[in-house]
Amino acid sequence: MASPSSDARAAFLALHRPGDPLLLPNAWDAGSARILAALGFAALATTSSGFAATLGRPDGATTRDEALEHAAALADAVDVPVSADLENGFADSPADVAATVAEARTTGVAGCSIEDATGRDDAPVYDRGLAVERVAAAAAAAGDLVLTARCENHLFGRDDLADTIARLQAYQEAGADVLYAPGLRDAAAVATVCREVDRPVNALLVAGGPTPAELADAGVARISVGGTLAWVALSALVDAARELQAGEVGFLGRTGPAREVMARAFRG
Repeated sequence: MASPSSDARAAFLALHRPGDPLLLPNAWDAGSARILAALGFAALATTSSGFAATLGRPDGATTRDEALEHAAALADAVDVPVSADLENGFADSPADVAATVAEARTTGVAGCSIEDATGRDDAPVYDRGLAVERVAAAAAAAGDLVLTARCENHLFGRDDLADTIARLQAYQEAGADVLYAPGLRDAAAVATVCREVDRPVNALLVAGGPTPAELADAGVARISVGGTLAWVALSALVDAARELQAGEVGFLGRTGPAREVMARAFRG
């Protein structure tokens, strides 16, 4: 696949509007991507946890090659921009992170994200200096990809907003196009982040956290849901399977919404 063009980059970035955020749902396979595109979403993202679930694995248990192949499949399935969740670049060193991002340029995606989580329980987030070097290397390799730099503090119990802001400011200076601190559950904290940086901010919808309208008021430019849509779909599977085990047939009448959209989404 060809690398994205500067026009495609500009078009994707133009969808990031502070106060009028891009709703960026996370698809987990080509079918869900086509359904979401048919429903009218202007762009999509992959989800590492949702994709891992399709392989029967927990989040973090896919390989670099699998993630890149998955990103290519979703980009090929739809005509809207796709941003690839590349976890921590599947590497510790800046050079290896850059190699992952450079390879992503060949998949047809419009953007990608790199997080500062290590995958280690003893030290879940990279030291700030190394984290910044990793973002700088990713930015140098990104070309026309829209690079999202993620601060994972709040997913690992590190509720230090000052450190989160300092990291995001440093990632901005290192070349990130979009900034993301998943796990913030307070609209005031999100608003503070938006005020303290000069790049579009992505927010993650979380149960009990700010609503899309509240995030828009806080100045967010993009909203995503991580693996939640995949979990909703899998929860429907569990419910239907349990009904079947109990000899009940109510699930047979709940296929209408999917069938209607699939008829449009899978055409051709």
